[in-house]
Amino acid sequence: MRNIIEEARVVLPGVQALFGFQTIAVFNDRFEELAYYAKACHAAALIMVIVSVAMVMTPAIYYRTCRGHATGAMVKLSSVMIRGALCPLAIGLALDMFTVIHIVTAGMSARMMLSVAAALGTLLLLSGLWFYVPRRARAMTRKNRRP
Repeated sequence: MRNIIEEARVVLPGVQALFGFQTIAVFNDRFEELAYYAKACHAAALIMVIVSVAMVMTPAIYYRTCRGHATGAMVKLSSVMIRGALCPLAIGLALDMFTVIHIVTAGMSARMMLSVAAALGTLLLLSGLWFYVPRRARAMTRKNRRP
């Protein structure tokens, strides 16, 4: 359980910093110039990061409410919460990538296509690195252990 809480302590500052940058963006003058759907993407990204923060913080709070007595169920739930927090984080980052590329490509005819492609590329990259690669490594380790 302590390892899980340490993992959360490592991840949380980065997610909180991201939330801060996302929040500041709405006070930028250029934010007002964004199309409604780009603002909606940014708002959805902000919500996804909040969900991620909540999931990362839950194990430590759960552990404290149980007065520091870890159970098997607590460890399992905490592990699921930390791993699960990466999903809304990946979605939030992909949505913000859409917004950024939408701003950067202003005036280009393929603006929407480039923004969507960047968002999908971000989501695929993060999903691959955060979910597929570890799952594949785990499967390979299990396969190598079998006689």
